[in-house]
Amino acid sequence: MSLSDPLGDLLTRIRNGQRAGKATVESPASRLRVNVLEVLKREGFIRDFATADERAGVSTVKVELKYADGKPVIRRIDRVSKPGRRVYSKVKEMPRVYNGLGISIISTPRGVLSDTEARAANVGGEILCQVF
Repeated sequence: MSLSDPLGDLLTRIRNGQRAGKATVESPASRLRVNVLEVLKREGFIRDFATADERAGVSTVKVELKYADGKPVIRRIDRVSKPGRRVYSKVKEMPRVYNGLGISIISTPRGVLSDTEARAANVGGEILCQVF
């Protein structure tokens, strides 16, 4: 099966898993998905993730979701830059999510970073998604 938006698929699986109260969700693995999950783990939005090979050439990523007092840590996760409409931002014009309480995940020339890391590195790029 071919997906037109693999990152959007990952975000939807996380959103649906948390609404259903699941402890973990699985998704096909890719380099972009793993990089986005690394940012989510660094920022404390997910507990952990691990990649596993199912068979030759096919690997999956298992994401451990995080809850606080029985409620999901991720209240909102939205895709900003979509395949039909890419959204780019300079470092000085980078938006703040809920006045700094949330994060934007940005694809920069230095890799996939959160908005605070991108500001510290003084780089802009494509805004992939916003998490609160």
